[in-house]
Amino acid sequence: MSLSQSVEESLKAAEASLRNALAYAARQEKPFVSSTISEMICKIDSLIKTDALIDKLEDHMKGNGEDKGSWGTFFR
Repeated sequence: MSLSQSVEESLKAAEASLRNALAYAARQEKPFVSSTISEMICKIDSLIKTDALIDKLEDHMKGNGEDKGSWGTFFR
């Protein structure tokens, strides 16, 4: 089950706000603040992309007809 649209939109909004904070932090704060903010951005981005990948894998595993459960050319 993929992320709901409202959750994904909220995560993207949070990511945008964090990017804005990072721009200010890079100029005014200590380096560990920028590092921590960038880690948060990375984790949000990874969450969205990993969820999409898992959905694709689950859909493929369900398969259609004779291709059901086989990976075939999926990774080519």
